[in-house]
Amino acid sequence: MATRTQDFDHDVVVVGASFAGAACALAAARAGLRVVVLERKADPGSKLHTTGILVKEAAEQTWLGRAPADCLRRIEKVRLYSPALRSLALAAPGYYFLTTDTPNLMRWLASELVDHGVDLRLGTSFSQAARSGAGWSVPGVGRTRYLVGADGARSRVAQIAGLGQGHAFLYGVEYEFAGLQLSDPDALHCFASKHFAPGYIGWVAQNPTGVQAGLALRHAPRRRAAPDIDGFLRRVRHLLGVPEDATPTTTRAGLIPCGGPVYPLARDGVLLTGDAAGIVSPVTAGGIHAAWRHGEAVGRAIAAHLQTGAATPEQVAEQSAPRFRTKRLLRWAFDHFQSDWAFDVLLHSAPLRWAAERIYFHKRGVAAEI
Repeated sequence: MATRTQDFDHDVVVVGASFAGAACALAAARAGLRVVVLERKADPGSKLHTTGILVKEAAEQTWLGRAPADCLRRIEKVRLYSPALRSLALAAPGYYFLTTDTPNLMRWLASELVDHGVDLRLGTSFSQAARSGAGWSVPGVGRTRYLVGADGARSRVAQIAGLGQGHAFLYGVEYEFAGLQLSDPDALHCFASKHFAPGYIGWVAQNPTGVQAGLALRHAPRRRAAPDIDGFLRRVRHLLGVPEDATPTTTRAGLIPCGGPVYPLARDGVLLTGDAAGIVSPVTAGGIHAAWRHGEAVGRAIAAHLQTGAATPEQVAEQSAPRFRTKRLLRWAFDHFQSDWAFDVLLHSAPLRWAAERIYFHKRGVAAEI
């Protein structure tokens, strides 16, 4: 063994029980390691920041494909709207998204951790850790060989360990309307608007329990403008059949990293994953599939290193982080050249269609005017 794990109370302590943290913990526990997950929320399905929308790859290539069927709803097309509310239908044969009953999906994921031997400590905040020999000492938890930060865009683990931190963010707000039905429930509706969403988009989708509608914009710390989601919904509700008197049952809000992976994201027995590591698409702000794959790779690497002396997990964490080179370029272009007028003019052009197909489907799809 690379390290005598019996000298520690735990092999891995993971901070955060969202997708990346759960993937890391599940991979490590299934490999036989002693894993603790610290989650500050008493209910893993409360106070969520994620939209919970899964891409096909997440459903077919990760543990999330085992989720209960009543937590998932299949969506097979995208309707992309210009600022003037003209639209383009996009689809790719065989490709789909899954909207989710996200609170219950997260509760199911927590139960999966427990069922696989993870010591899940809900209602437990992480505030400090100190280097202890070849590992880390976490107050109230004990000594661990590895500490994994899956604790969001403003990672406390990253701050304590002196790891990289994100500096480019979007700020998003999402409403959920329980029991509401869209007039076109089989599409992910995406709206470009520099007025309502500078630097990003608005979105509306049917999920298993109702409708989710969100808006995100470029986060500027000196100009803390909140997304005008109510104004956005007034602008688009007639297209979707959302009643004027619809009242949101849940509101989510938070920062979304959009600058790509942070560096360093691992050293000296501390590793970052998920939002803490910037494993989020700079263009779509989707991160569940990438975060799961990275978290899982980190968990497996820790187990392999402790059990067989394989490559250090620090190396694997750095090497397995997606670079998002093309999407970072698109992010730069969107930040500097977003124009409502240009988007209206180019909506049905070949270049915009080409870019949209690759952003949403990662390959060429089928587009039609609506």
